[in-house]
Amino acid sequence: MPPGSPTLHMLCGKIAAGKSTLAADLARRDGAILVSEDDWLAALFPEEMRTIADYVRCAARLRRAMGPHVAAILNGGGSVVLDFQANTVAARDWMRDILDRSAAAHVLHVLDVPDAVCLARLRARNAGGDHPFEVSEAQFRQITAHFVPPSAAEGFNVQWHRAAPGG
Repeated sequence: MPPGSPTLHMLCGKIAAGKSTLAADLARRDGAILVSEDDWLAALFPEEMRTIADYVRCAARLRRAMGPHVAAILNGGGSVVLDFQANTVAARDWMRDILDRSAAAHVLHVLDVPDAVCLARLRARNAGGDHPFEVSEAQFRQITAHFVPPSAAEGFNVQWHRAAPGG
């Protein structure tokens, strides 16, 4: 991608893999606008986010509003770090639609972190109380069952981020 061209950064990784940490680092490094799904969901639907089904319903509403907005930022010359999960083909299809509405470059950052490391981080995150949503180990496993890494056929520019041994 040419220097200075608007770029959409997307993130794929299991819960507590480090997506939001990487997103913040990318936004700082590239001077990009950070759009955080968790922050928006917590602000817009604080009383509605109790179950996985609630997340699915509220996240769909947020994506419908946010997709055209993110495309407009990209078309205006701004780069965006989209801190939304790109963990399923359907989620990535939504992100592809944003790209199709713009001429932006893109990078799909895939965090390859073992479940044991994610669960240890999740326990620490839940204990710290700093995250807007607490996720149980059972919910982690239920959500992780739907995780599908990107395939070459999807056509994304993928950058892998592998966890160091031990996390």
